[in-house]
Amino acid sequence: MDFSSSDTLPGPRTEDHLPHTAQAAVKIVIVGGFGVGKTTMVGSVSEIRPLTTEETMTQAGIGVDDNRGSDTKTATTVAMDFGRITVSDRLVLYLFGTPGQERFWFLWNGLFEGALGAVVLIDTRRLEVSFDVMGRLEERGVPFIVAVNTFPDAPHYPVEDLRTALDLAPEIPIVECDARRRASSRDTLMTLMRFLHKLAMAGALT
Repeated sequence: MDFSSSDTLPGPRTEDHLPHTAQAAVKIVIVGGFGVGKTTMVGSVSEIRPLTTEETMTQAGIGVDDNRGSDTKTATTVAMDFGRITVSDRLVLYLFGTPGQERFWFLWNGLFEGALGAVVLIDTRRLEVSFDVMGRLEERGVPFIVAVNTFPDAPHYPVEDLRTALDLAPEIPIVECDARRRASSRDTLMTLMRFLHKLAMAGALT
């Protein structure tokens, strides 16, 4: 393509510029089964326009994808979601949402690479989809917290009952989160950061 001297290429929007005071950037992954709200969370909390790779679901996925509990969902992430949030003058979090469909899980290894921690989003209507997710994080040695996305029609369980059902160690935080709300999603990320700080102070992070 030939550009004349008067032509200009579009650059990043002003609001997308990295704060000049930022001194550290941390990679965080948002993981979970299909339809638990990962794309919603990244989109609600990101201070920049989020990158999404959602594609329309087609009949090709029938019999391949397990969509139980998300029958009204019409699109799915096929690669990743990406967003950014500044949590202090010096610290920026880069957020990577993983695809939930099991046939795209081969992409997870690349997304986990270099991640300091993870938020595991769960739907109490489908707890069973969380086991493989947490297992993969444990295999990779990625610390995580669990966030219960508060879907309106989802049953509510006491934290200790959820801990038992998910077979979680007592030190792993469990929080409630409305992935649609920026403040709630930000609070969840801050819980993860406090957990990671605690692990670092205990020498559990390398």
